[in-house]
Amino acid sequence: MAIFVIADLHLDTKSNEKSMEVFGNRWKNYVNKLQKNWQSIVQDSDTVIVPGDISWALNLEAALFDLKWIDALPGKKILMKGNHDFWWSTSSKMQKFFCENCINTIDILNNNAIEAEEYILAGSRGWFTDRSMQTASQDVDYAKIINREIIRLGMSLDAAQKIRAQTGKEILVFLHFPPIWGDFRCDEILSLLKKYEIKRCYFGHIHSSYQIPSSFFEQDIRFQLISADYLDFIPQIL
Repeated sequence: MAIFVIADLHLDTKSNEKSMEVFGNRWKNYVNKLQKNWQSIVQDSDTVIVPGDISWALNLEAALFDLKWIDALPGKKILMKGNHDFWWSTSSKMQKFFCENCINTIDILNNNAIEAEEYILAGSRGWFTDRSMQTASQDVDYAKIINREIIRLGMSLDAAQKIRAQTGKEILVFLHFPPIWGDFRCDEILSLLKKYEIKRCYFGHIHSSYQIPSSFFEQDIRFQLISADYLDFIPQIL
């Protein structure tokens, strides 16, 4: 009963019109590569966390094909929202949608915490607060977005803390955006991680950076990049 993590699936399994090869040859035939690797190492009793950028679909109904593809893979899957997950809806609507479409192995990490094996899982999407790192085509209120993400991460960590008080288990945090990357630091998120005594934080979003170390330490917290292409589309065991 192992726990795995892999972000940035960027699925378009129905039409295959979206290509990620602009980010390099490693993305060639990546869906088949991901499926083969997942099926070879993940068992039905395992759990896989996917911290964002799951499907290119623009609404929940359009994401059905990708969600059914994920559901058919081994293991329980815990999904989180990324910056490209425009299909994402409220937790209640998604849970209802899963039930109506017989999607039985997917859960949502969204303003909550989930106990899995010897860990407690918490997290949020996060956001880049440095304008130079943004790719949005429209003006974005960065302060408003990061404040909202801090509230969401705080809700998740509050829920996780209640479980930790009862079980003593370690809280692991998952973000889509890195809270620290090069010269960039999101001090609001870093402060929250320190407040809740988090020791490990996993993030995705970063592509085509294959020569960097897989993890680094900041303020005694281990940060680890787990985007799919960095992992060569092999789910990373915790």
